[in-house]
Amino acid sequence: MTEQFDHFIDGRWQAPADGQYFESTNPATLEVLYSAARGTGADVEAAVAAARRAFENPLWRDLSQTRRGHLLRRLGDLIGEHAEELARMETADNGKLLREMRGQLATLPEYYYYYAGLADKVQGHQIPTSSVEMLNYTQREPLGVVGAITPWNSPLTLTTSKLAPALAGGNTIVIKPSEYTSRTVLRLAELASEAGFPDGVVNVVTGFGAEAGAALVGHPEIAKISFTGSTATGSAIASSAASRFIGCTLELGGKSPNIVFEDANVSNAAMGVVAGIFAAAGQTCIAGSRVFAHRSVYDELLDKVAERARRIVIGDPALDSTELGPLAFSAQQDKVNSYVELGVSEGAKVLTGGCRPEVDLPGYFYSPTVLTDVDNSMRVVREEIFGPVAAIMPFETEEEVLRLANDTEYGLAAGVWTQNLARAHRMARRLEAGTVWVNTYRAMSPMSPRQGFKNSGVGIEHGIESMNEYTRLKSVWINTDEGPVADPFVLRS
Repeated sequence: MTEQFDHFIDGRWQAPADGQYFESTNPATLEVLYSAARGTGADVEAAVAAARRAFENPLWRDLSQTRRGHLLRRLGDLIGEHAEELARMETADNGKLLREMRGQLATLPEYYYYYAGLADKVQGHQIPTSSVEMLNYTQREPLGVVGAITPWNSPLTLTTSKLAPALAGGNTIVIKPSEYTSRTVLRLAELASEAGFPDGVVNVVTGFGAEAGAALVGHPEIAKISFTGSTATGSAIASSAASRFIGCTLELGGKSPNIVFEDANVSNAAMGVVAGIFAAAGQTCIAGSRVFAHRSVYDELLDKVAERARRIVIGDPALDSTELGPLAFSAQQDKVNSYVELGVSEGAKVLTGGCRPEVDLPGYFYSPTVLTDVDNSMRVVREEIFGPVAAIMPFETEEEVLRLANDTEYGLAAGVWTQNLARAHRMARRLEAGTVWVNTYRAMSPMSPRQGFKNSGVGIEHGIESMNEYTRLKSVWINTDEGPVADPFVLRS
């Protein structure tokens, strides 16, 4: 009999209001892993109410910023202690390589340590005024109840990007994880409770977007929405938030360019291309899915990328020898395959891949795919696929590749491969992307801010700047002059 998990609300497990559950399966083996509560508006109502009570409870409201930091540090410690357990859970849930998840879990505590250190660095300033009797200062305050909606491709990491700064800022939170990957987020909430966070500070409602997610976005007590996912859903969330004048942080889609110049170390660049699009089976918003190679190195790069793609070991993500696991669910496999077929109908050539590989497992696998004979006008090049599909195109000049790279509705990330320092800085300045990597790809740190340009999002995650996303600024004026007011009709300053 498979495990069954309820919502985690107010520090304890709570059964769904209507008694309904849904199953989660292992995408490699198709075995049912567990069932989780199918949340509805009633469950969201209970979670938000618990979060609001916790926000107003002196146990949390009056806790010093330094003590909040201590709790975050303890949570980071617990994640480190349970790293292997969490890594295996996430691999089973979404098919990511166990060796990659071990790497993520080894660094994940650092996110909590970083925000633990920031918790008591959130401060205001004294503002100069024209009168010595008038004192004006600012202070940053928590927003209230934050609603977080997180995706299936990196549940723990992307939940942490919202949870850690929200808690450091003094907020409480209700998390709606993807219906495909509920288990690790529920376990994270358990660990938060074990770390000493008061009941109701961290709540998780599982279920589907149209039911639990929509109810969370539309709840009148939510002070902010933080969402990672598709651009279409992000647009709908932004509209809902705007109608209620609340903030939202949105990390959305991408179609990132990975640019290889003629002076690049082609072998390193080829590995960067492979890492950018085939790591995590291409299921990352920062995937370098549009590859531009200078014509003088185009053939060499193409050969190296295709050769390495053909040697990628596909199979059980729990094995250390595996380099590519399955896609997360059936519909994602169908989507990737349909895009490859669409590319062929548009005139693209499949150099390698383009099909389900022969694997001794029944799951949602798809071969690393390289498309050539493509151009920037094709849908397969313009639209986010979210799978292991690279479209590789030649270019002639720096101006040309800048035009091509920026000719997209997205602006999440970009890669540049060159030994020319001046060119590296020019490209970093002119590429319309929130993150630009030079001679590397997929590097990240909790200390480095991430922001999407254009349709890739709104707001900042990671870094000191992210704390402003989870606090509000208040200006306080104090008149220290106890004498009579000279003229009530004159503006004071």
